[in-house]
Amino acid sequence: MRDPYLVLGLTRSATADDIKQAFRRLAKQYHPDLNPGRPDIEQKFKEVNSAHGLLSDPEKRARFDKGEIDATGTERPDRSFRRAWQNAGRGPGAGGTRGAGAGARPGGDTGDDPFADDFFNDIFGATKRRYSAGAGAGVKAKGSDVNYSVNVSFADACLGAKRRLTLSTGKTIDVNIPPGTRDQTKLRLKGQGLAGLGGAGAGDAIVEVLVDSHPLFTRKDDDIHLDAPVTLQEAILGAAIKVPTLDGQVAVRVPPGANSGTTLRLKGKGIPNPDRKVTGDLYVKLVVMLPEKPDAELTAFIERWSKGRDYDVRRKLGV
Repeated sequence: MRDPYLVLGLTRSATADDIKQAFRRLAKQYHPDLNPGRPDIEQKFKEVNSAHGLLSDPEKRARFDKGEIDATGTERPDRSFRRAWQNAGRGPGAGGTRGAGAGARPGGDTGDDPFADDFFNDIFGATKRRYSAGAGAGVKAKGSDVNYSVNVSFADACLGAKRRLTLSTGKTIDVNIPPGTRDQTKLRLKGQGLAGLGGAGAGDAIVEVLVDSHPLFTRKDDDIHLDAPVTLQEAILGAAIKVPTLDGQVAVRVPPGANSGTTLRLKGKGIPNPDRKVTGDLYVKLVVMLPEKPDAELTAFIERWSKGRDYDVRRKLGV
């Protein structure tokens, strides 16, 4: 896999927010659902997902920046070999001595590590790989976790949904988004990470859910809030109007004499909370709107009506 910074179009100085924004932009651009029948786009989507999984994890990002792991999150062979060599009592600091006939090495003395310079890396590459493989024999270690992200709409996050996720292994699974899921919630999928060593279990897939904002609704705990425009006549005379909810339109009654700020409560039309086994409410705040175009008749009526009437709406402000 390519350098994850290049995949996301970032530099190594990128912040966590930079990484998140780049992922959201590219994930939407290359999402397989938006590009059906395009295996090349699907491959790019997998690459973007894997890059975000590595860079969004502070520990893995730091290890990648230090060169300890590669772009797939796998330990670099040269580093694992050095540790195995040193642990076996052969590396620097192990107390070993060099034979008098060892001779000089190109590039200067490198101690007891026979693979410390590029010259011997080239000559002993095959030996080094065999040694590295042997050093891990009998070792049991759980596989690493892998991070992913999925985008969901506001409604899907509130009501629950499924999202298809392509893992870095190429496997495709369906992820259940529970009702009431909040933005940046992390779901743990057991055993869907990297394979373990020596028969140990696989790691987990950690899926961060990114919830899109809604043009009309805002969320407060398990409740939803909505501003609903009403006409002047609806506010004065009262009326039945339709308003949107998470699962379709419903009719509500605007009481006569309603003002901007008057709030209607629709019980049980909010967000399900499976833990508390309750559903929140929908709060509809009325906003009285004048006609978009000036109305001469309305203007003349208000001029006549307002004469001699005490109608000071700012009295409570003390001005």
